[in-house]
Amino acid sequence: MSINSNMRINSDRLWDALMEMAKIGPGIAGGNNRQTLTDDDAEGRALFQRWCEEAGMTMGLDELGNMFARREGTDPAALPVYVGSHLDTQPTGGKYDGVLGVLGGLEIVRQLNDMQIKTRHPIVIVNWTNEEGTRFAPAMVSSGVFAGIHSLDWAYDREDSEGLKLGDELNRIGWRGEEKVGARKMKAFFELHIEQGPILEREKKDIGVVTHGQGLNWLEVTLTGKESHTGSTPMPMRVNAGLGMAKITQLVDDIAWSHAPNAVGAIGQCNVYPNSRNIIPGKCVFTIDFRHPEKDIITDMETRLRDGAKEICNEMGLGLAIEQVGGFDPVEFDQDCVTAVRSAATRLGYSHRDLVSGAGHDACWINRVAPTAMVMCPCVDGLSHNEAEEITPDWAAAGTNVLFHAVVETAQIVE
Repeated sequence: MSINSNMRINSDRLWDALMEMAKIGPGIAGGNNRQTLTDDDAEGRALFQRWCEEAGMTMGLDELGNMFARREGTDPAALPVYVGSHLDTQPTGGKYDGVLGVLGGLEIVRQLNDMQIKTRHPIVIVNWTNEEGTRFAPAMVSSGVFAGIHSLDWAYDREDSEGLKLGDELNRIGWRGEEKVGARKMKAFFELHIEQGPILEREKKDIGVVTHGQGLNWLEVTLTGKESHTGSTPMPMRVNAGLGMAKITQLVDDIAWSHAPNAVGAIGQCNVYPNSRNIIPGKCVFTIDFRHPEKDIITDMETRLRDGAKEICNEMGLGLAIEQVGGFDPVEFDQDCVTAVRSAATRLGYSHRDLVSGAGHDACWINRVAPTAMVMCPCVDGLSHNEAEEITPDWAAAGTNVLFHAVVETAQIVE
């Protein structure tokens, strides 16, 4: 028995699950605030576990709280096919970012159960801890430990804005397991995600076949000037860290534009000290985010930023420190897995195009240890990390149908 175009998921059941999960950790404007390792995150995890167990799966849990729901295959020795994403959200997050990938995986298993289809390889749905990195920076911490990028102790020591540590909060909510992080072996990993960009909607494409992930470089810049009164300090005598930040902001924009159309760059988080209306800033700390699908260009952008910022600060008499606080090299996803996604979209009659993911995802780390690919569906106006984030039930169904076919084909249907 082989997979065919008549095999599709239950789109109503998928949408109901998305709406039910969205009730946990509601935001203030229609989205979600279900940040990692909060009580709301614990509640969302419990609901996901209940649904998985009701679907006949067993739940595994590792030392970072990564959840692994397993549907057995007919061959105990066959490597599992993994599928999933994350349930945590931004403080002002939407209902679909990450969640669609996890619940899409659940819908695959539910539909296989309904159709009484067995696969040779087990299928495992994963919920990765702290993908967003908002509460405990950086992003994708747990998948990074799984892939050997970070150490477990380093991850446990990540602190939030209140000084609470990731490891302590994981214990507090009761979701720290005993399984060693990274001990699992995978035949393949597939991740479904909303695009978080405007291309698919603008081009009226149903599916994005993700071939690459942009490389990312996060830099933290500290400028040190001199605090002084805004009214009584003459302009020539000011050492204005805020003005230095403004000039470097323009530099970042110029550097990104010089590598158009694929490069992007921006100042993200910024803190001005002492942040008083009548004091010239004596210190500014801010982050720079550079991205591009080619490593050499990311390197060039950082070099030009360092050189340009040094020149600006020398002219202004500012102290300068630049530290890399995150990043990963560009990703090229596995050709066989990418082909499985593209073939599924074609088989199902969906319009599709190749995409380079502009955002980081757990798949970018897992690609280092297992064959990996991603499926994307459109989102309205390309908006994400915003409570106004929206997709349609048809987009969700299309993305999950493609995921279903790619995963089940890889897991091999048993006659």
